Amino acid sequence: MGTYLLALDQGTTSSRAILFDREQNIIAVSQKEFTQLYPREGWVEHDPMEIWSSQYGVMMEVIAQSGVKPADIAAIGITNQRETTILWDRATGRPICNAIVWQCRRTAELVDRLRAQGLEEHIRSTTGLIPDAYFSATKIAWILDQVEGARERARRGEVLFGTVDSWLLWKLTGGAVHATDVTNASRTMLYDIRKLDWDDTLLQALDIPRAMLPRVCSSSEIYGYTNIQGVSIPIAGMAGDQQAALFGQTCFTPGDAKNTYGTGCFLLMNTGTKPCFSSHGLLTTIAVGLGGTVQYALEGSVFVGGAVIQWLRDELRFFPESRDAEYYAQKVPDNGGVYLVPAFTGLGAPYWDMYARGILVGLTRGTRREHIIRAAQESIAYQVADLVHAMEGDTGLPLRTLRADGGACRDAFLMQFQADVLDRQVLRPAIRETTALGAACLAGLAAGVWGDSGELKALRRPDTSFVPAMEAPRRDELMGQWHRAVERCRGWAE
Repeated sequence: MGTYLLALDQGTTSSRAILFDREQNIIAVSQKEFTQLYPREGWVEHDPMEIWSSQYGVMMEVIAQSGVKPADIAAIGITNQRETTILWDRATGRPICNAIVWQCRRTAELVDRLRAQGLEEHIRSTTGLIPDAYFSATKIAWILDQVEGARERARRGEVLFGTVDSWLLWKLTGGAVHATDVTNASRTMLYDIRKLDWDDTLLQALDIPRAMLPRVCSSSEIYGYTNIQGVSIPIAGMAGDQQAALFGQTCFTPGDAKNTYGTGCFLLMNTGTKPCFSSHGLLTTIAVGLGGTVQYALEGSVFVGGAVIQWLRDELRFFPESRDAEYYAQKVPDNGGVYLVPAFTGLGAPYWDMYARGILVGLTRGTRREHIIRAAQESIAYQVADLVHAMEGDTGLPLRTLRADGGACRDAFLMQFQADVLDRQVLRPAIRETTALGAACLAGLAAGVWGDSGELKALRRPDTSFVPAMEAPRRDELMGQWHRAVERCRGWAE
């Protein structure tokens, strides 16, 4: 049996493949960006065939780079951008339209219609989610409404729905397997996270035929096989990107939490084998399905995390490289009273205000570029702190440490400031590719590369630790001013 694990990490802006060995060393990495489509204001699309071709290309490239023979690859794990919705023709394997991306807001009116039908509480109690255009359900309904004949063909099983994991699994298996895992199913706003089945009430409300939906599996099992250079390799792990990162960070016990500092920020806390429902605007979701059991998580989503630094770089042209933000933020002793709330596409948890918009406050004649850059950096940490406090209030579980991952966690200023405003230790892992690692671990468990999660914990390498060093009065002052700024940006687009 092979001992290498191949992780396919299909993200919002790029497709990556990473090859790990049994000791979790990275053997080779390949990455390819793909086109972002913005047909109208607030609409975001991807070409599913470009997703597939870019992911297949990097998979083959990483094998060629590494020199590892396909026969030595024990299994493939898939992790993916969640909620992004693809409908395709069962017979041809071609999409019937572009994918609607998780960021897309075009279905806000459909969400309002569900609320008007009195389904908000049903959605919360059944799916663990709140009614929002973020999730897959209204995206499916919109495509069925807009593409002529799609709904009738879906009723006959001729048109299939999948999130990106399902799409890749279908293509990798040559159309033999139409399946998803419980973590991705839990992000559709159609899945009963306690009964572990699609919910007929919501399917009926949106007129979505059950025949088009994928079979729901655990996060670690052999779903099917793909052929690479004449070798049949099992596809044995699947999880949405944030749940994969939670698993890759070895957050296996209740109270363990991680935050991914990417384009957005996604904070997940493992809450154990019973779902914990939030009174602070957080989402209840499935953390992992493993060994016949399901673990749940609370999740808070920040729509604009690292993207605020990209905004300073690309639109305001404050610096040429994102990593420069760390340098400039430390050129001033504090934020100079400046607060930036990056509600460019509304506010996520715990506010859930689709009509909030970005705001920059506290400017004086003495405000410098460095103050604005620092305010942008700090805004990421404030938003995460809001999520942590909401989670602790919901669960009664005090957060001991926060595990950090994602591209922005390389920023030492941001990590230290996060520790300071949270008054909690922040741990940055030695292996930064925790999302891909989580997919590889799930696949490796199913393929027998590792016996249990205890072996995975034993392989974890030392983290870089950021210890809080801020006095409580200063921390309270900063968070208080942040909350004043947030209140001023809410409801602006109305």
